[in-house]
Amino acid sequence: MPLTDDGRIQDLRADLAEAGYAVETLADLLGPAAGAALHRDQPLPARRALAGRDEPAAVLARVFVLGEGAPGALLDAVLPRTGLDGLRDLGLVVGQDPADDRGPLFRAALDLRPYGDERHTWWVLSDLPETVVGGPLPTRHVLGVGGASTTLASWTPRPQVGRALDLGTGCGVQALHLSLHAGEVVATDVSDRALRMARLTAALNDVGLDLRHGSMLEPVAGETFDLVVSNPPFVITPRREGVPLYEYRDGGRAGDGLVAELVGRVGDHLRPGGVAQLLANWELAAGEDWAGHVTGWLEGTGLDAWVVQREEQDVAEYAETWIRDGGHRPGTEGFEELYAAWLDDFAGRGVERVGFGVVTLQRPRAGRAPWRDLVDVRHPVAAPMGPHVLAGLRARTWLAEHDDEELLDVAWQVADDVSEERIGRPGAPDPQVIQLRQGGGLRRTVRLGTLGAGLVGACDGDLTARQLCAGLAVLTEADTAAVVAEVLPVLRDLVKDGLLR
Repeated sequence: MPLTDDGRIQDLRADLAEAGYAVETLADLLGPAAGAALHRDQPLPARRALAGRDEPAAVLARVFVLGEGAPGALLDAVLPRTGLDGLRDLGLVVGQDPADDRGPLFRAALDLRPYGDERHTWWVLSDLPETVVGGPLPTRHVLGVGGASTTLASWTPRPQVGRALDLGTGCGVQALHLSLHAGEVVATDVSDRALRMARLTAALNDVGLDLRHGSMLEPVAGETFDLVVSNPPFVITPRREGVPLYEYRDGGRAGDGLVAELVGRVGDHLRPGGVAQLLANWELAAGEDWAGHVTGWLEGTGLDAWVVQREEQDVAEYAETWIRDGGHRPGTEGFEELYAAWLDDFAGRGVERVGFGVVTLQRPRAGRAPWRDLVDVRHPVAAPMGPHVLAGLRARTWLAEHDDEELLDVAWQVADDVSEERIGRPGAPDPQVIQLRQGGGLRRTVRLGTLGAGLVGACDGDLTARQLCAGLAVLTEADTAAVVAEVLPVLRDLVKDGLLR
């Protein structure tokens, strides 16, 4: 495990920057096909793309991403301040027997790769992935940047906040993001190894974190935050002998109990107006409604909740996914036994399928009943989603704090990313279907009736909704109250997701 040597870390930071070891550089070196394959954990196209390349970033990627050995002299040349000695002192490389006439080769002891978003680029340290290890992962494995972590980073709202908490930080990915918009970042993990990895990642990026060891919310007892972010160890794992329990994904609870507990307790650590952004799995029995299951977790919390289900898997597919995630493959020793253990575990609780989604919670500022919005969205959404989550929280909160009369007194305007579609038979005087299509956010498609379409068509920020309803009543020769009654639910639905602003 690496040692945090401030001088060595500063040298390595300068060397990596000078080498151009960045997301954009690697994307150019790999090309789109090899880059996409690497994201699917298929390294062969990347090996072929980087073979023989002598650019510093290519050498670093071969060593620290693909796990290839390199002679010490080459590492000295690519990282002149750090050199082979510095890499060994930091625990980033280990020696191996000579492979050719160049002398001993050195291979990575840890994965070190660039990572970034639209605002910043960092370097992240984690344990070597299965594609390098070449077999089942150790249970203390510290995961790098994966699909779940990028999903959470994309969905997290990012207002400027005073205090933020990264619960279950792992290698520190979410904490890096939080450092850009939080005055103080606390990061916790039950794994000592993960915390040491996060500490080294933070030091390498010159980011200050308050790192704490402990399970769940124990390390922050009595403290409150403006924003809590968590990619918790939510994977549903059989509690049976012979089933490996990976620290990065298993929280020591049966079924979906860990996430249910987190949802039930996190509100105690949110300041008024504070937000928690979580990923979650939930177990579903035959015929069980996922929204009803998750709503049960929210009872008694007093929290606003916006939950988006992104996927459902049957139990067999779920078991296969996570057995493969640990490095076990069909046909290898132990795969069938693990598969049977997973299926038996689900059968014992009557579970038929497992849902996955994003949970957004908010502690209300005002003394009001909490609002709830649970929706199923399987199609692609905007990336990043964070700005839309923040706007959606604010819109839903405004709707919860204003009655229908106040809603009608606003002059609403159609958002710039909204288009209208009219679908009908050729030559017909009127369309059969009128619908709105949202270009950003959840990319909703909303079907409208005649009155709803008339209202939206006139929402240009000039007249209030009340005035527009009165005009629609005249045009359709209908009672104004009846028009308002039909339009109000449409108006609320369009405002909450930003189709009307």
